[in-house]
Amino acid sequence: MTYSDKQDIVLVVDDSPDSLSLISDVLEEANISVLVALEGRQALTIAQRLRPDMILLDAIMPKMDGFETCRQLKADPELASIPVIFMTGLTETENIVQGLEAGGVDYLTKPIKPNELLARMKVHLNNARLTTSAQQALDSTGQFLMTTDHNGQLLWATPQVRELFHKAPLPTDELQQSLASELKFWLQHAPSPQQKLKLEKLGLSLSVVFIEQRNPQEFLLKLVDDVEVSDQELFQKKLSLTVREAEVLHWIACGKTNREIGEILAISPRTVNKHLEQVFQKIGVENRTAAASVALRIANESLA
Repeated sequence: MTYSDKQDIVLVVDDSPDSLSLISDVLEEANISVLVALEGRQALTIAQRLRPDMILLDAIMPKMDGFETCRQLKADPELASIPVIFMTGLTETENIVQGLEAGGVDYLTKPIKPNELLARMKVHLNNARLTTSAQQALDSTGQFLMTTDHNGQLLWATPQVRELFHKAPLPTDELQQSLASELKFWLQHAPSPQQKLKLEKLGLSLSVVFIEQRNPQEFLLKLVDDVEVSDQELFQKKLSLTVREAEVLHWIACGKTNREIGEILAISPRTVNKHLEQVFQKIGVENRTAAASVALRIANESLA
């Protein structure tokens, strides 16, 4: 049985040698490279050194249990995107909720059924690849974007955001705590798209703009300089666009479809398309990707 043309690397963490052996055999038969750890601290060390594609994590272990191990994994920006599937004999709803709240993407009860395990792994590995691909694309555009959880904890950020944070007068840990404390209350009150929050405690003249909620645990935000004008105003001035054309271009740069833009601006997708045709003509491009590239370049020049 071939699980994937690409050989994924999966870290299996379990204090039971029998469980490790069983799961390792299943994964190796499916053409998956297996790393093993017997306890949480060892798992963190292996993950930091080798960065597996996925972690299968026993919930109940001595010293550091799986829930705490997962929380520490998710607190590390370099490891936070690795999907974690919990494996345990615990079946109570509160245990499942505890696993998901710790950052797990799924929860399997023992004894593990090989076909179910592989099927769920395939789904989460594919989702992780899509997320990684999207993040790499954002990194290459130079966007000042980041994602946080509902507590304001940083999950991911483009290199440009991290570079800005390095300029802050605060140590990294203190900066992240200050950022989380400012964002938590704001996010709990469901900000609308493009709503702005001035960051008061970072020692930098910055605000965050709410872009969208990606899922119940992830929010996409954009860092902006407080003295800058909005993207729409920049597009109007630099590209000679109308207000509506500038709005459409802004949402194209955010990756929205015509239907989504129509819902945001309360106009029909056909009207969006007409505005987009005018945008293409005015800025001398032929497609959405090229238009988005122009918009991103102008927006990023304003932060330089």
